[in-house]
Amino acid sequence: MFRDYDPGQDKESVLRIWREVGWLEEGKDKLTEVLARFIFCGRTLVAEIDGAAECLVNAVPATMRYLDQDLSFSAVLGVSTSRIARKQGLASRLTAMAVAQDAADGVQLAGLGIFEQGFYNQLGFGSGSYEHWFAFDPARLRIDVKARVPRRLSTDDWAAAHAARLARLRSHGSLNVFPAVVTEAEMAWTNNGFGLGYYDGPDGELTHYLWCQAKGPIGPYFVKWMCFQTREQFLELMALLRNLGDQIRLVRVQEPPGIQLHDLIEQPFKQRQISRRSEYESTVHASAYWQVRMCDLAGCLARTHLPGDTVRFNLALADPIERFLGDDVPWRGLSGDYVVTLGPSSGVEPGTDADLPTLTVSVGAFTRMWLGVRPATGLSMTDDLAGPQGLLEALDRTLRLPAPKLDWDI
Repeated sequence: MFRDYDPGQDKESVLRIWREVGWLEEGKDKLTEVLARFIFCGRTLVAEIDGAAECLVNAVPATMRYLDQDLSFSAVLGVSTSRIARKQGLASRLTAMAVAQDAADGVQLAGLGIFEQGFYNQLGFGSGSYEHWFAFDPARLRIDVKARVPRRLSTDDWAAAHAARLARLRSHGSLNVFPAVVTEAEMAWTNNGFGLGYYDGPDGELTHYLWCQAKGPIGPYFVKWMCFQTREQFLELMALLRNLGDQIRLVRVQEPPGIQLHDLIEQPFKQRQISRRSEYESTVHASAYWQVRMCDLAGCLARTHLPGDTVRFNLALADPIERFLGDDVPWRGLSGDYVVTLGPSSGVEPGTDADLPTLTVSVGAFTRMWLGVRPATGLSMTDDLAGPQGLLEALDRTLRLPAPKLDWDI
């Protein structure tokens, strides 16, 4: 049975699922209380077996920035299956149902973090950009800024921390996830979590801060996220990290959108070479760990205003999600034939035009191209996208976009 989450009936079953999958440890009473509220903060569906919930999908309202437009976004933050319910197809069908219900309510995009590439592709999701994580000795930061004495932040400051996340400097592809309990849960989930920041708003609001996880007396420290609104605030946060370098030997930081952290690290190659294979190795790694898909083709394109030339083409779009949806679900995915215009003014209409070239593509690959994850010519080599070479090159010229960065883990 697939149904909405019932807190009275399902709370203990869901907490048991999370313990079984390793997301929740016994004895974490505060975290358990926060997560019980987190479960109920968005659209939550369960699959029931023998009267108990054994699979859970939770999706919460968000927005994604597309150039200078905000599009409605369903952030799928939790897909979990109990030990007894594996390999029954529950997670895929329940996720498809959650996406379909949000799409029927007008949500334009959906996205999630993945445990492995391939599983969510069958629901029409396509991989996002690479995210970079830098590990470095904070004493090696080259910052010509002196950080002021910060204020401490704890898990009790979740409301101010969440408001500062929503007000941070944003870029193409960035998310704002709206329920404040999401930030509260992420802070409570952080082992040995602590924050350092500054309340510089006109009414004393928190404006820029680091939320970190500590390990041991000399680190590593892991910056789970940082928020800032200006160049000066970003540099002050980096100077704050440098101040920790007299004791902490390594910090790990996810590279903020539009910034190349190599620019701020003294002799990064030397540091990597001399620390190689140590517990405090200075390095960088990349991962494309999130995926996204369109749910409303017309809605997304209506908000697409590109600086390049206008290109028109037929779109033969395939959406695999339909085979996971029951007959009672009104939204059936985006499969169909369309005529698409991309340019300063973009749009879509059903049908075909015999005078136009045709792009044959899956919804996941089309979303990746539209979002700027990879160009059409590149996707034609690795994903489900095909068309005449002239059309692919024209799409490359029109869709010259910054790399999309979520700047908010999902």
